[in-house]
Amino acid sequence: MAHWDDGTDELVVRARDGDGAAWARLVERHSGLLWSIARSHGLNDADSGDVVQTTWLRLVERIDGLRDPSATGCWLATTARNESLRLVRRRGRDLPVVPAPRAPEPPAPEPGPDRIVLGRERLGRVGAALESLPRRCRTLLRLFALASSHAELAAALGIPVGSVAPTRARCLNALRRLVR
Repeated sequence: MAHWDDGTDELVVRARDGDGAAWARLVERHSGLLWSIARSHGLNDADSGDVVQTTWLRLVERIDGLRDPSATGCWLATTARNESLRLVRRRGRDLPVVPAPRAPEPPAPEPGPDRIVLGRERLGRVGAALESLPRRCRTLLRLFALASSHAELAAALGIPVGSVAPTRARCLNALRRLVR
């Protein structure tokens, strides 16, 4: 699958040449995904921070050897997943279930009490439905919003790129059935 042209390859080349602004933009562009990957492995804030920091350190160490700068997002996602798994194994922890993030309340101009109650009930149903999905579906749906491509998402989850769309569709269908 082709990578989306998000300019990452140009930033990587510039960062490789010592451009601090390019490094800052790479960090800004990819850190959210790296944090989400670490958190999806049940790591606390401190351990997630260690994973993110180690992932960036690995890129600094290996940036000269990257063959395809446009695949850097995938490389970062895979590295964050591997570092998370390494830390989980080192700590001797089981992979705990990470609670799904709370969905924001839908904006409504001056809602009446009935609308507020109905909105909260719906959010509660969606939240409960998300929690009852298999862990893999919860993780995929959370990371989907942060990954810039299916390739990055596949790397973060450790699945083939061709499996992302069908797996996402199955997870969304399961969620829809549960919410009805």
